[in-house]
Amino acid sequence: MKKLHLIASAFLLLSPLKSMSQNTANYDENKVPDLILSDPFVSEKGKLIQTVSEWEKFRRPEIFRLFQDEVYGQIPKDFDKISFEVISETANPYPEIADLEEVNITVERNGKSHTMRINFFLPKTGKGPFPVILLINYLPKYPDGKLADEAFWPVPELIKKGFATASFHAETVAPDLADSFQNGMISTLYPEQIGQANGLKALGAWGWGAMRAMDYFQQHPKVDSKKSILVGHSRTGKAALWASANDPRWAFTYANESGCGGAALSKRKYGETVGAINRRFPHWFADNFQKYNEKEEQLPLDQHLLPGLIAPRAVYYSSAKGDQWADPKGEYLGIQLGSRVASEIYGKKAVFEPEFEALEGPVHLESVGYHIREGKHDLTWKDWELFLEFWDFNWKR
Repeated sequence: MKKLHLIASAFLLLSPLKSMSQNTANYDENKVPDLILSDPFVSEKGKLIQTVSEWEKFRRPEIFRLFQDEVYGQIPKDFDKISFEVISETANPYPEIADLEEVNITVERNGKSHTMRINFFLPKTGKGPFPVILLINYLPKYPDGKLADEAFWPVPELIKKGFATASFHAETVAPDLADSFQNGMISTLYPEQIGQANGLKALGAWGWGAMRAMDYFQQHPKVDSKKSILVGHSRTGKAALWASANDPRWAFTYANESGCGGAALSKRKYGETVGAINRRFPHWFADNFQKYNEKEEQLPLDQHLLPGLIAPRAVYYSSAKGDQWADPKGEYLGIQLGSRVASEIYGKKAVFEPEFEALEGPVHLESVGYHIREGKHDLTWKDWELFLEFWDFNWKR
């Protein structure tokens, strides 16, 4: 078993414990370095963090700043005006069970505006207000004009379970392209972010889009925004986690197979690495994150600190056995170690006891959970089904 060390200072720089080629992905646990991770409960000045007040006043802001400056970049919170327009452009594919609202959300800042679209389904039965599930969809708009892919976003099943549910295509906020990601809301509303080492990038822009959807939900009479769920798969799983760290209005956050820069520990150097993801997708993360290409050991933090930014709200991770690129064990360790804030600061029953290799089924605890399934990289009904069991376990307590 690999050793895990917690260090008091988040700024201690480390030399590599082992050398390995970064040109070929490592899938050998024997080549994973011993983990040396910063302690969530020791501040940068060496203060021991033991209470909710100390966490929220001292340590959480430190960790948030590190993620903002070194990993994800900023998500600006300011704008001048937001407006909502419900239009009728596409036929409702589920008229017997749901009402459809196609909503244009327009945000104005400094005399310019950007409009994004959410597709929002509400149950026809039941008086509400309904809990709401938002999926950040990284897939492009469907060529045939359909609103939902039921294998990816199972609208009928969610409606029948009593949820309102919405989705938006990430590209309507910021294109998922290295040479044009800024040609959406970034260049229109926040051009000053372009070129900053910790400036807004695509993942943050997609998270910003989720926040604007929440603005709509909060004023909707049929939505219980206090029972809100933010869902992302793969790249948008990363975006969902960072959005929830920025926006405390999300009650549950579900990141499916979010891998490097999401759920998985970067310092394991397993599967997709920091260098690999930054070279392939330089527009996702802050420019500062590129300092750690092939130098993960120098990161002043790791992804085990991310769930603590969301606590005591609920967070759920999932993996697929055939998706070793996303490092399932690293994802599990991210939530296992990250659950300490929920358990030790907020008093939740959230202690992950089993080792990854000993898992025999989903782990559903108070405010934190995890599952791994057979199969490859995808968001499937099995994933949704297990997550909704976690929702039931927590909300019906």
